[in-house]
Amino acid sequence: MTTMIPQTPEQMLDCGCPENRGVSRRTLFRMAAVGGLTTATTLSGATLAFGAPAGTGTLVVLSLRGGFDGLSAVIPLGDAAYAKARPGIKVAAGQAHKLDSMFGLHPAMEPVFKLFDNGTMAAVHAVGQADPTRSHFEAMEEMERAAPDSNLRTGWIDRTLGSLGNPGGFGGTQVGSGAMPDSMIGPNMKFAMNSIAGVKLSVGEDLVPLARWRSAMKTLHTGAAPELKAPLSNALGAVGKMGPLQKATSKTAKELGYPDTGLGNALHDVARLIKADLGLRVATVDYGNWDMHVNLGRSDAGWMFNQLKEMSTALAAFAAELGTAGLAKTNLITLSEFGRRLEENGSGGLDHGHGNVVLALGGGLKKGVHGRWPGLGASALVDGDLAGTTDYRSIVSEVLKKRVGVDSTTDIFPGYKAKTVGLVA
Repeated sequence: MTTMIPQTPEQMLDCGCPENRGVSRRTLFRMAAVGGLTTATTLSGATLAFGAPAGTGTLVVLSLRGGFDGLSAVIPLGDAAYAKARPGIKVAAGQAHKLDSMFGLHPAMEPVFKLFDNGTMAAVHAVGQADPTRSHFEAMEEMERAAPDSNLRTGWIDRTLGSLGNPGGFGGTQVGSGAMPDSMIGPNMKFAMNSIAGVKLSVGEDLVPLARWRSAMKTLHTGAAPELKAPLSNALGAVGKMGPLQKATSKTAKELGYPDTGLGNALHDVARLIKADLGLRVATVDYGNWDMHVNLGRSDAGWMFNQLKEMSTALAAFAAELGTAGLAKTNLITLSEFGRRLEENGSGGLDHGHGNVVLALGGGLKKGVHGRWPGLGASALVDGDLAGTTDYRSIVSEVLKKRVGVDSTTDIFPGYKAKTVGLVA
């Protein structure tokens, strides 16, 4: 049994920003928050954190790490300041997929055009945090802790699981990485895995059947405190549930139209967990490489084009795999630590900014682009950035209440009174 301090190369950013040098505040935050709070046990391919059923559907959080530029994805074509500020990297009105009189989608997002058109996808623009910062680590810490001006050191997903009665098992699951994000830090049980295929007992069931492991561990832990016996018991239970999924005949992610990448494989596994009805309440998937300080690219090629195409292809395949029934009980939202500045820099890229877009996919969404658009005029900007007129916690609160079955988010987002966004019916 070990205490886990999740830290993977994928979660560390390497953009040349000053805060990436030395011991990051992110690492210190993890050490302070995890120490004494989260006990974990490691299987081959998975990490299971301790804790101890309720609700309806599933929230999937797709974390776009590195600072996603929402102005490139859902483009304010009707705001003249957009094209003026980005002469080299703008998307012209004739190249975008028009959503309404103000907004259009980047051409690389063609795989999801029809999902926006039919209301399976929607967006909220000009989304931000209470205390804007242009530091990757500080912004990610605050977004995932989601309790500014408090001394709480747990993450908002952990607190969500607590509000649901600590559903255990696969209630809270990170997919695509064996390390958990800051949003999952805390005492409630959650699961992290690189992939469904990789979850197994290191010794192998061929040598010692799973039933005998369970029997032996039950005897070994007789009379032990819950915090000592529950992690391994839950781990063995998880292996038992994963067995049928691993052995079931299923098309590969690539055969289902997902990109043959980490993102595609992770979303395919999330879809499989949802369809298997294993009690998944909140799932997290990371997708990085959005820190485009240089060479963002053109509207028809380059870094941003390739990233948006991969993400859109994966989201379209995810929607297709879940189908009508699966989507009805699922909402996926994207979150990123901050947006990018309005004006392109001298290197054909964008520096750290503030206001951003949240993309949403799933059942019960209200079609269109939501949120109050503040405009891109000089007087409307915040230090050169798009203002954040909608707090991301209001979006998350709405999904948690209407899709996941959370009664109240008062303890999940302490000190914050969520406002109606109108994204979820």
